Amino acid sequence: MTSRRPLPLLLCLVLVGLVTVTGCSGATDDAAAPRASTSATPSTPAASPPSSPSSAPSSSTTAADANPVSLQALMNKQYDGRALRLRRVLLRTDKYTRYAVTYRSGRLRISGVMNIPDGRGPFPVLILNHGYIDPAVYRTGQGLMREQDYLARHGYAVLHTDYRNHAQSDDDPTAELKLRLGYTEDVINAVLAVKKSGNPALDPERVGLVGRSMGGGVSYNVLVAQPGLVKAAVVFAPVSSSAGDNFNQFIRNDPGRNSLARRIIERYGAPERGSKFWRNVSAVNFFDRVTEPILIHHGTSDDMCPPRWSRATVRALQRAGKDVRLFSYPGEEHAFGPQWPLSMRRTVAFLDKHLAG
Repeated sequence: MTSRRPLPLLLCLVLVGLVTVTGCSGATDDAAAPRASTSATPSTPAASPPSSPSSAPSSSTTAADANPVSLQALMNKQYDGRALRLRRVLLRTDKYTRYAVTYRSGRLRISGVMNIPDGRGPFPVLILNHGYIDPAVYRTGQGLMREQDYLARHGYAVLHTDYRNHAQSDDDPTAELKLRLGYTEDVINAVLAVKKSGNPALDPERVGLVGRSMGGGVSYNVLVAQPGLVKAAVVFAPVSSSAGDNFNQFIRNDPGRNSLARRIIERYGAPERGSKFWRNVSAVNFFDRVTEPILIHHGTSDDMCPPRWSRATVRALQRAGKDVRLFSYPGEEHAFGPQWPLSMRRTVAFLDKHLAG
């Protein structure tokens, strides 16, 4: 039985992560745009990835064979994202209108917010995938607030999904032990709900992803699970594309999550044993499936999601012959500060090239 959660007052964000698609979200996700930017330099990685694509499990696993907690299961799943509804106006600005929205993700009703630019559409659409914020304190539309405003002001309709178990979304009591792969389902269904909406303001042929931290991991999962679903993806300070990295960083290393870590290891085994399970929940092992260009932004002083994770992800994508670029921002920490405007100018230039034309 599902239920909808109330909208609590915003509390202090808890910077912990979740396995596979889970990471960390800086407290400044909701902050105003920072000061003028300084220069940033592209990074060209050169060492080995977190997991070797050459030893990747087959992505052609049949539905009958796939572990239900795996990326193969998401590849084989039949999705029915639908019923995107603009519920009420939350805000009118000089450039866009902000709505409370809901849509269907399988049996669940998912809440979120949507910014639709003023003027004549249809507009290209971005699905925004936020970083980790404790669901107990999360409020609808929280996270990526700066990006929501900036992108709508630059001509993009923006759908920020809350994910299951957040805000007014229905609950999935199995989500945590299933490594929250359900978040990936919710984003896939958000794209489909946009494409099926029939809303004249939304262009169903021009849809992209923008993810931050944990939401970067969600974006990687979407790209490998359903290639061709979107046109391009941008990620900021993403988690690792190797599930074991995320488990060790955000679950094992958190004393408050010992019980969860123990349950996960009891059920799936430890990542260092190199089990089939952990390979099958790591996007890095399926990068051969990616068909979309990817832009990655990462600060060199990020101690929450280490920049080496993005360098390793880029190397794996490049070895698979994919279109990827990493911008490295000297001195920037996880949440991005002075160089955020520069990262957004680069983001819009990238999206304009792949979506707006």
